[in-house]
Amino acid sequence: MDRIDTVTELPFRIGFTGHTGHLRIEPLPSVQQSTPVNSLPDFILPPAFAKETPESITKFVEEKYLLPRLDEDEFCAEKSGRQWEFDWFDQAKVDLEPTMPRTVVVPAWELPFRRSSDAKKWEPASVQVDVSELMVEADNSIGVRISGPPKDFVKGSINNRPFRPGGLDDSQSAGRTFPDGASNGEWVQELLVGGPAQVVPPIFKQGMKLGDLKGHSCSWIFCEDQSLPNSKATPESTLSVQFDDLFKRAWEDDVTEVPIDGDTSDLQINVIEAGSPRSITSTEAENKPEVSNDSESSVIDQILSTTGSGGLTKDLDESGDSGQEKSKDAKVWAVTGGSDGIADHFDELVPDMALDFPFELDAFQKEAIYYLEKGESVFVAAHTSAGKTVVAEYAFALASKHCTRAVYTAPIKTISNQKYRDFSGKFDVGLLTGDVSLRPEASCLIMTTEILRSMLYRGADIIRDIEWVIFDEVHYVNDVERGVVWEEVIIMLPRHINFVLLSATVPNTVEFADWIGRTKQKQIRVTGTTKRPVPLEHCLFYSGEVYKICEQEKFISQGLRAAKDAHKRKTMTTGVSGYGPLAPAHTQKPNTGFVRGKPNSSKQTGPQNFVGTGRAHQGNNNWGSRVSEKSVWLSLINKLSKMSLLPVVIFCFSKNRCDKSADNLRETDLTSRSEKSEIRVFCDKAFSRLKGSDRNLPQIVRVQGLLHRGIGVHHAGLLPIVKEVVEMLFCRGVIKILFSTETFAMGVNAPARTVVFDSVRKFDGKEFRQLLAGEYTQMAGRAGRRGLDKIGSVLVMCRDEIPDESDLKSLITGSATRLESQFRLTYIMIMHLLRVEELKVEDMLKRSFAEFHAQKKLPEQQQLLMRKLAQPIKSIDCIKGEPAIEEYYEWYLEAEMYSNQITEAVLQSSVSQPFLSPGRLVIVKSQSGQDHLLGVILKSPSSANKQYIVMVLTPSLPSTLQGSDDQQKKSNAGLQILMPKSKRGMDDDYYYSSSTARKVSGVVKIKLAHCGTAAGANYEVRETDTKEFLSICNAKIKIDQVGLLEDDSTAAYSKTVDSLLNQKVDGNKYPPALDPVKDLKLKDVSLVEAYYKWNNLLQKMSQSKCHNCIKLEEHIKFAREIKKYRDEVNTLKFQMSDEALQQMPDFQGRIDVLKELRCIDSDLVVEIKGRVACEMNSGEELICTECLFDNQFDDLEPEEAVALMSAFVFQQRNASEPSLTPRLAKARDRLYDTAIKLGNIQAKFKIQIEPEEYARENLKFGLVEVVYEWAKGTPFADICDLTDVPEGLIVRTIVRLDETCREFRNAAAIMGNSALYKKMEVASNAIKRDIVFAASLYITGL
Repeated sequence: MDRIDTVTELPFRIGFTGHTGHLRIEPLPSVQQSTPVNSLPDFILPPAFAKETPESITKFVEEKYLLPRLDEDEFCAEKSGRQWEFDWFDQAKVDLEPTMPRTVVVPAWELPFRRSSDAKKWEPASVQVDVSELMVEADNSIGVRISGPPKDFVKGSINNRPFRPGGLDDSQSAGRTFPDGASNGEWVQELLVGGPAQVVPPIFKQGMKLGDLKGHSCSWIFCEDQSLPNSKATPESTLSVQFDDLFKRAWEDDVTEVPIDGDTSDLQINVIEAGSPRSITSTEAENKPEVSNDSESSVIDQILSTTGSGGLTKDLDESGDSGQEKSKDAKVWAVTGGSDGIADHFDELVPDMALDFPFELDAFQKEAIYYLEKGESVFVAAHTSAGKTVVAEYAFALASKHCTRAVYTAPIKTISNQKYRDFSGKFDVGLLTGDVSLRPEASCLIMTTEILRSMLYRGADIIRDIEWVIFDEVHYVNDVERGVVWEEVIIMLPRHINFVLLSATVPNTVEFADWIGRTKQKQIRVTGTTKRPVPLEHCLFYSGEVYKICEQEKFISQGLRAAKDAHKRKTMTTGVSGYGPLAPAHTQKPNTGFVRGKPNSSKQTGPQNFVGTGRAHQGNNNWGSRVSEKSVWLSLINKLSKMSLLPVVIFCFSKNRCDKSADNLRETDLTSRSEKSEIRVFCDKAFSRLKGSDRNLPQIVRVQGLLHRGIGVHHAGLLPIVKEVVEMLFCRGVIKILFSTETFAMGVNAPARTVVFDSVRKFDGKEFRQLLAGEYTQMAGRAGRRGLDKIGSVLVMCRDEIPDESDLKSLITGSATRLESQFRLTYIMIMHLLRVEELKVEDMLKRSFAEFHAQKKLPEQQQLLMRKLAQPIKSIDCIKGEPAIEEYYEWYLEAEMYSNQITEAVLQSSVSQPFLSPGRLVIVKSQSGQDHLLGVILKSPSSANKQYIVMVLTPSLPSTLQGSDDQQKKSNAGLQILMPKSKRGMDDDYYYSSSTARKVSGVVKIKLAHCGTAAGANYEVRETDTKEFLSICNAKIKIDQVGLLEDDSTAAYSKTVDSLLNQKVDGNKYPPALDPVKDLKLKDVSLVEAYYKWNNLLQKMSQSKCHNCIKLEEHIKFAREIKKYRDEVNTLKFQMSDEALQQMPDFQGRIDVLKELRCIDSDLVVEIKGRVACEMNSGEELICTECLFDNQFDDLEPEEAVALMSAFVFQQRNASEPSLTPRLAKARDRLYDTAIKLGNIQAKFKIQIEPEEYARENLKFGLVEVVYEWAKGTPFADICDLTDVPEGLIVRTIVRLDETCREFRNAAAIMGNSALYKKMEVASNAIKRDIVFAASLYITGL
């Protein structure tokens, strides 16, 4: 070790001693002779050890730690077949851990200056803390979770704590549980600065007796700072004997180098940037930040990455930031690009795939699978039938390979059933829906999104095992009713779960992925394709001909012009025949539609059969050629058949329209003999599970007749088993024509050769509107079967007119609908979150997609606020003492507010007109922005002069202010300041001419505006509108109109000015205003109060010491800047607070409602009534809960109770009036009154609810009679005759009613109402029978 010379001439030497490498300091003589021993290095590698190289280290690590190896002595050939008999648990020697204590004692640190000065030695206080509060499982759950009973493993329990949502800051909960100083470095800091060490542990009465401790000499490891280029050139003062600094440097610089013999330039680390793979040398890698320099594992990882097949994997691992130019502070959560090399090297990157596919994968599928293999979340956006399901299947395969679980969620129950059938042959699949629970223990679960949300809120233990959650049809978040469920699930999912998001192409894919990544604090890989697997061509069908208008995403105007020419020729022909031309579509009135065969009124209130572009029902002979609807469909089918464009899906936007269109083709037969046989056999098998009377239902008989001829119908009004038969036969290709509503495009994965739109307008539940581009794209995507068709055809039917080119372009080539947040607060969401302290409703609101952009700006706003707060505030130096300009400026702003309110209400109304007569004193707004002006009305409006002629006193400004530039005047033009006036001759005698008074002619002979000086004051005569009056004074003076307006008499002006100056009362600048009650006769209390406040402010301003200040204008400028600064700071603070959340007012109102209903107490603790409400998922939670606590089911039989409960789940608005028994009618009225009462309570707390509308929307009694008869055992065919509701909706309502019975049964258990529990059990059994609960064909198969 080199000799170190110190300032005090005390040289020493530092070296290493012992095998632990302790630092040794040895003093040296002042003069040291050079000896051969001193030139030797401190450590020489013994010759017995071979030189270490990266390759030798790699080999040693692989052999020692990475390669599995059996004991050669025990597992040799001679001992093959030997059995060992010993206790494995005894050999394992695992120490049993003690039971976790319920509480622990932790010290509470206290600041030194707050400690008691009496005590000689301070000892910390002890605080007892619950272990469940201290131990926060940041990865999974909130608090310490204990597995519940097996029956709650899948669906959870209301008593469970939900899992901690991923992305929440763990420090929030930890900071509330630990005492001050228990979790920071205050103790260590106190010791380092010389404080006494604490020798008494918490709750110990005496210190720990450790006995006699033997002292050991110790020294510090020291190595020279490698960052200094030349240590010898360091100033001598820095090497003085300061041991604190020396030890600190030794501590920080310890192990700064990795000793590797040989030239390190040979060490290569391969890194793939965004784009093509390339390699960089170790010198470039050194510039990258390292997590830990002294980490042994990181060194081994670097060495291992130099060889083997992992190089390319390491390359793409480093490409996480590829394609994104991001700063050090901003993290990109939605990662796009950087995947160019994946498709080319896919076999190398994923050599052992979890699932093999019998076809070549597309590029976006390979990218998604690669990222899934890396354990990253992906967002795949592609067109319908592009192959997004491949990604979902691979996630299932990975879950099976990793022995974890995967969940597939879909928005529609039909999709869940179909996916269960599709995946059953490949994976271990289970199904969870509202009414079906099949194999919940399976590794791959398919469920609706509502089921997953319930599992998250109820803390189901199965969540621990889930690795992937697959969201199919992500664009469903735009759904107004159920889109909020998707956002809730995404926010509530724990950190360990990865996302697979599958969506149609939407414009803001990256934005949505960015929201998910930022919310969950994990990167989302965005991939997909805009290329269709089967290209589409778009055509118009008019008058039996097809006109192509779009191909390869390019609009063809020639085809549209040809269609319009044909329409023009047909219209001319119709006009010659005597029918005249047709009105354009946008001029047709909406009452041309029909509902149930009856013409609608002019006011639309419900769905109508509004088809075509501006077309009415076929019963109205408003089609020029009067061709029947039947011939239209026949011409279409014949054309499609000739062009080989079958099978076809025809989208009609009405259930009634689908049925009638199919009935028009009674004579059409499109199936061969073998196909008829196949259809007959399939239908017989499917319907054989129904009992005799159900097999002969009119709907089943009618649909079978259509199916035998190759025609199908698909809509929500069909029985579930009928819908499944139609879907399966269509997938087999035996159905040639399918009339369907738009749900077929989302709920069934069954492409066709052609898609036809019966109309491009639809009724969305509120109004008729044009189809959106996203809706059109979703349905048109069903055209073209991959592997069968080279091109898919889309036809738009045109009847009475041809759509405009702009409408067609926006429909066909327009951008899809953006993903928009439909997040809204619900009572059940609030109560679920209030159950757990660590989860706040405000956190849920902040993390919603609606607040995404506002929350994204928070860091920027925080920096801006810090800069604002760091700015120095200018101080105002007042020459009259304490500054009062800010108060004066506040008065002015408040006066302006009242002025705007009063001016329109008082001065512009007829009440003030009688007082605005000649001689009345008024206060006029100054145009120069210098002062409010006192004036007198000289002449009222007349035919010659439309405005008032007013004489006002103008201020005489000091010379310092008169010389100010125009720009400064302009900047203050919006502010009226009360400026001082010059001294006036108040005691001068004025003499007027004794000319005889003559009659006023009414003619103004002076030129307006007329300015002058009289009696030491400036005046101006000008025309003024009532909008410029600020106040009407209670004083009136005599004026000489002839002298003022005709003669321009100086004496008259002097007398008038003098009279105005004499009107000042008690030193006030302005005379008092008219009394708003006595004089103006105002009756509005708020307006009278504002009028008084406004006039008081004007008086205050005139009495303020700032009023006559010569620096008023300068100080006003400062006050304006200070006001602006404070407003900006307050605005930033508000925007960063919870109060700025869009739905915060609604949240506060709903909290008040829950307190009023006693669902929560004043401390926001959920009470038993709130826990019961948490069980209600089927109906409106408040109405259901109030119904239970009012005991409204006590006097009802089970059949009557379940019939009344149908009002919670029935959804159709228009239904025939049921015929009820007296007891049911009384129960119905009682339930409706409860809903009205709840609506009034919510309206009282400012919730945007109309009580009557609230009751009608949440209680629909259309099926009470039907359900009552069904529960009593009436056959299904008979109950269908009791209502006009379609059979499919009846079945759907009764199925959902069974789930409602289970919820009410659970609620009864919480309430302790055993009678209600048994009643709900009986009611559930009464409705579960026959065709309503027939098993799905997708689940049981044929």
